[in-house]
Amino acid sequence: MIPRFCASVAALLFTLAAPAAPLQPGDKVLLVVNRREPLSSKVADYYRAKRAVPARNVCYLDTTSDEEIVWRIYEKEIEQPIADCLRRAGLTEQVLYIVLTMGVPLKIDGLGMSLDSAEHSSVDSELALLYAKLKGKVLNRAGVVPNPFFMRRDTPFSHPQFPIYLVTRLAANDFADVKAMIDRSLAARNRGKFVIDLNSAANNSANNWLRDAALLLPADRVVLDESEKVLYGQTDVIAYASWGSNDPNRKQRWLGFQWLPGAIATEYVSTNARTLKRPPDTWNIGSYQDTQHWFAGSPQGLTADLIHEGATGASGNVYEPFLTACARPDLLLPAWFDGRNLAESFYLSLPFLSWQGVVLGDPLCSLGKP
Repeated sequence: MIPRFCASVAALLFTLAAPAAPLQPGDKVLLVVNRREPLSSKVADYYRAKRAVPARNVCYLDTTSDEEIVWRIYEKEIEQPIADCLRRAGLTEQVLYIVLTMGVPLKIDGLGMSLDSAEHSSVDSELALLYAKLKGKVLNRAGVVPNPFFMRRDTPFSHPQFPIYLVTRLAANDFADVKAMIDRSLAARNRGKFVIDLNSAANNSANNWLRDAALLLPADRVVLDESEKVLYGQTDVIAYASWGSNDPNRKQRWLGFQWLPGAIATEYVSTNARTLKRPPDTWNIGSYQDTQHWFAGSPQGLTADLIHEGATGASGNVYEPFLTACARPDLLLPAWFDGRNLAESFYLSLPFLSWQGVVLGDPLCSLGKP
């Protein structure tokens, strides 16, 4: 008979020697909730149940639900509390993805101007740098920060190799749209068409990025249009890239696509993530001359419209990013086809951080290998 004390010691030694349970996908997510916005908690509760995010991986903020904030609010009520959450729970290394929920502020006001000097930014792109800051890195507020994960198409994302977090946002016009986006992410499969629509009036590198994306994908799964017409009414769409409302021939707000679960989209549009609020149903994209019909300060199309129509994930910009800083479809679409998850696919296509980019969607969503 083994003495009780010896049995207890043996059990303790076995526990200490046992390998730690492997991390599950939800363990790598920090879910950020704004206590002052009921929809934020509602989105978080729904997502947690679907992706098994542990309770200690939920970070609560007490901040405004205004879409635009100033730097003081960002630093005091968003960045610092999230840093505290990560440190307190010992999650600095384990967490790879920060997921902001509906009602967390969207953009930080500041000086405009150039890639070198502008101080305005999306909250999401700024938060991507939090890992480096937690490691003691001091970064200038003005201008862009090169994305260390840009173009790393063959390298898995990990810490500390890439000293950033991949930040996405579960947000859209309303809870129904976000819920549908999450449900579609769980049903994603590697099938369907990659729809790529060039702007025939443009003769620059951005059109070449679209052409290159088509060349890097299986020909039998690509719909490529280089004509003056705009592609509407496409079926079985799993990914879409175009000039959006910046194509002079685009006259309709809605594409009329039939999107498959897991479909993603990106457009070369300067301010398509300027707001996530729903415009009037009668609103349409327009011109800079017709200021009476702008919505949220611009005539340009909206990223949230893509989600409302059926896309599972999409990128956009909160302020003018300049073309060179937009998501690169020649990196994004092949990565998505190859089975990279949504966060990795979008972030390896973004040249800069501390800039204007926003990624809507579940970071864990993946089509799986073709």
